[in-house]
Amino acid sequence: MIIYCYVYYKPIIQNAPFRKKDFVSMEYKWGVKDTLENHYNSATGDYQYISNVDSVVHKKIFLKSDDILYMHTKANEIGLWNFPDTIGKKSAKSLAVPRYDMLFKYKEKTKHVVVYGDFDGNPKLLDAAVQMRKIIEETLNLAEKRSGK
Repeated sequence: MIIYCYVYYKPIIQNAPFRKKDFVSMEYKWGVKDTLENHYNSATGDYQYISNVDSVVHKKIFLKSDDILYMHTKANEIGLWNFPDTIGKKSAKSLAVPRYDMLFKYKEKTKHVVVYGDFDGNPKLLDAAVQMRKIIEETLNLAEKRSGK
């Protein structure tokens, strides 16, 4: 059975389009409606956000290999690669609807997911998207604390 599993799953795993070793960069943006004044880019280390006192904070923070591995593993567990490109839709209901933009770039593929805060579809999909958003934010917070800036 072990030999069968090895023979069967090895090519599937090797040919997976989103492999950690092929990771290039990750971008994360968030804000209200189309104004995404908060953003992070792992390739440049550019991290900008609006603080609790409404001032713009701009920092250079780079993720460690462990951080990238953690996010990649969690994205696999959650099933990010199977998410639709857009979760929710633009709505004129409220001026304060949050929007989250996640972009993972790999050598051969890219996964871009936009999540709107007023999503009214499958709650499991929304829960998974919120979970991925929290993982990214926790990773950025830890990297920011580690940098001491």
